Amino acid sequence: MKIKKMLVVLSALTLLTSSLAACGSNNAKESQPTSSSTSTSTSTPAKEEKPSGPPVTLTVEIFDRGIQGQPDMNNNTWTRYINDNFGKQNNAIVKFVPVPRSQEVDKLNVLMAAGEAPDISFTYDVNTVHRYAKMNGIMQLDDLLAEHGKDLKNFLGEKVLSYGKYNGKQMAIPAKRTSLAWNGMFIRKDWLDKLGLPLPTTRDELYNTLVAFRDKNPGGVDGVIPWGLATTGMNYNTGNLPESFWEEQPEKEFVAAESWGWQKPGNKEALKFLNKLYNEKLISPDFALDKTAQQVDADVTNGKVGFFSANWDYPLRQKISEPLKANVPEANYVPIDTFTNYEGKYKKIAYNENGINVIIPKSSKNAELAIKYLDWMSSPEVLYFLQYGEEGVNHNVVNGIPQVINQTGDNMQTSYMNLDYTLVVNGVSLGDPVKNIKALAASAPGLEEVAEQSYKINTTDTYTLYYFDTPNESKIKFGKTLEDMNKQMTDKLISCKPSEFDNLYDKMVTEFMAAGGKAVMDENVKIYEAMQANK
Repeated sequence: MKIKKMLVVLSALTLLTSSLAACGSNNAKESQPTSSSTSTSTSTPAKEEKPSGPPVTLTVEIFDRGIQGQPDMNNNTWTRYINDNFGKQNNAIVKFVPVPRSQEVDKLNVLMAAGEAPDISFTYDVNTVHRYAKMNGIMQLDDLLAEHGKDLKNFLGEKVLSYGKYNGKQMAIPAKRTSLAWNGMFIRKDWLDKLGLPLPTTRDELYNTLVAFRDKNPGGVDGVIPWGLATTGMNYNTGNLPESFWEEQPEKEFVAAESWGWQKPGNKEALKFLNKLYNEKLISPDFALDKTAQQVDADVTNGKVGFFSANWDYPLRQKISEPLKANVPEANYVPIDTFTNYEGKYKKIAYNENGINVIIPKSSKNAELAIKYLDWMSSPEVLYFLQYGEEGVNHNVVNGIPQVINQTGDNMQTSYMNLDYTLVVNGVSLGDPVKNIKALAASAPGLEEVAEQSYKINTTDTYTLYYFDTPNESKIKFGKTLEDMNKQMTDKLISCKPSEFDNLYDKMVTEFMAAGGKAVMDENVKIYEAMQANK
């Protein structure tokens, strides 16, 4: 039996999960509030009496992405809008609690252990949610949603909400992910043109291209880097190169091994190929030390990197596109597909329909207010303002598509489409898939065609992670340890001496399986078989 493709039905993406807004009509402008003081909650009856007494402080987690010049996370255009339009209506003050993006799980664990986690906390890691649910550390939300989250439930829908259930109970509120592309691969077209080379469409063609970049240095730079890479877990990853080596597998075996891939046939050959590239000086020499991707960001924007894989929209983002244009005006990154598998397809992963997982800790005394906040946020008017702001100030509307005006200071969006302030949606939500994609592309002025092309490429030949309807207890128990081991293994295997590779690979995989990897796989099989039997 061939691997069952969990193909994604494309709606629109995370450009930029990177990429995101909301709409209740086909005209984006009609959904826009006229000012930050005119929006009201769609889920609070007009005649409902406002709470009285001292205001309640609702604490909400927010990612601190460490962006230079970012505004005060509790006093900017977006937080004032939230407090003016939700806080005042509910006699509340919404206070944001910054958590470093690169340490989100570790920091959340510390806050939860101390009983100090924000009323509204979140994580992308579903295993963390399952672990807290098992520990009875987070609130069960079914009754709260039924009473105070009707608009929220309608916005998300049953399919998205199902990803937040644990043993049949609603323990998390997943965001609706409308942007489904994940990784992308990009190459310097201007370098190819200088060398008279075509866009590489196979692994061998890419290898030959990387060698040409190394030997001929078409950019004339000091320290040319054919393939820009950072340490495992960051942007600048290995893309879908591993998938191109994976061999045919029955679905049960494929999904059993999908968490980390070490037991997939062909995975060893994939890492050996990357090891070959590293030892031939075709990959960033110090990638394993680049734990924040700041070094490879600098290498890309200084014109040193010929090829890289990252989020599908990464080179279109302001932090990359603007300094690159200033430093190397002729630089031209274009999206490519180059790693074909045994079927001749460019197999690559895409996102499921769910995004970040919102949880309410048991320590919270404001669970009802927290659900009301998310319910208020799910209205098209509110989402539109939080993602686009005021027309003429924060965005312009061109051909019916809102386009964000990139700004500094109070108006700066520290995440694409204010993702960190719009916890109910991951992706543009303008009510029309075609508009969604065009809105994503519009966030990269002058690069709209490149953005649309990248989105199309990276939503073709896709599969998604298999959705297990029952938590994997072994993964809850061993997941953090195994994830840390996975990162270390990948980095060491890519950078070790070729003569050491085979023995090191076998040794590390044996240790990985003994540390919980086998237990996770065995339990995946049990859950999968039970799901198939219940169909």
